[in-house]
Amino acid sequence: MEKSFYPAYLQEFCEAVFTQIGLTMEDARAAAEVLVQADLRGIDSHGVARLSGYVKQWEMGKLNAQAQPRISHETPSTATLDGDQGLGLVVAQKAMHLAIAKAQQVGSGWVAVNNSGHFGIAGYHAMLALPHEMIGICLTHASSLAAPTYSLEKLLGTNPIAVAIPAGEEPPFVADLATTAVAYGKLQILQRKEQTAPMGWVQDEKGALTGNPHAPKLGGALLPLGSDALRSSHKGYCLGAIVDILSGVLPGANFGPWVPPFATAGSTSARQPPVGKGTGHFLGQCG
Repeated sequence: MEKSFYPAYLQEFCEAVFTQIGLTMEDARAAAEVLVQADLRGIDSHGVARLSGYVKQWEMGKLNAQAQPRISHETPSTATLDGDQGLGLVVAQKAMHLAIAKAQQVGSGWVAVNNSGHFGIAGYHAMLALPHEMIGICLTHASSLAAPTYSLEKLLGTNPIAVAIPAGEEPPFVADLATTAVAYGKLQILQRKEQTAPMGWVQDEKGALTGNPHAPKLGGALLPLGSDALRSSHKGYCLGAIVDILSGVLPGANFGPWVPPFATAGSTSARQPPVGKGTGHFLGQCG
């Protein structure tokens, strides 16, 4: 098969899997595109390799394939969206389109989401603003895999931030980054390849730097952006906390160590009882 056909083949394959577990063709197409685009952008930790994780979530009864997201609160420029335990890949897109519609009416739109799930790469959703000549902002939290500066306990997720800014005839500015030293998906790649992690990515159960990519599953933790106190890891910790507040506390989703884990992140149960509804996101448009 010609290399140019690979994306189309992967798109078709993902669509078939998503429809098989009960998604509509429209939602399956939207979800598949997020995964394929992640691979095309070189973010293979969040691409088609994640497909089995979403299927596993459905098998565990933690994903509603027939979800009907609904607005639970709304103003002209803001909304809170209940994702109905749907696939985050789809729920986040619906939230972003809602934010776009609000921005077209009043200049900016902001949507906080609860009761959702893992939504793939944040950059994809932020970039939905670009065809409308708007700035897109997308935040989401994740299950607790990272320890704050000086801490041993995992309290925050990788909690990415993505911003997409149009630049006229030039390529857009797109930033998509975890607020930890590295995304957990990068560790999973090293785990599969049986390779060691660069020092500064993770710490062991005693708080010492380690190259063991399995460390977060063995009592250790991911480190905040900056790696350690000497290299200003408190800044990454603060950024991660901001994302968690806007994605979790604000919309009424779980937050901190209560954020539900993705199916491939090791443990399949968040700390009980929950303090909110599912996983949350925060998306915005202005222009």
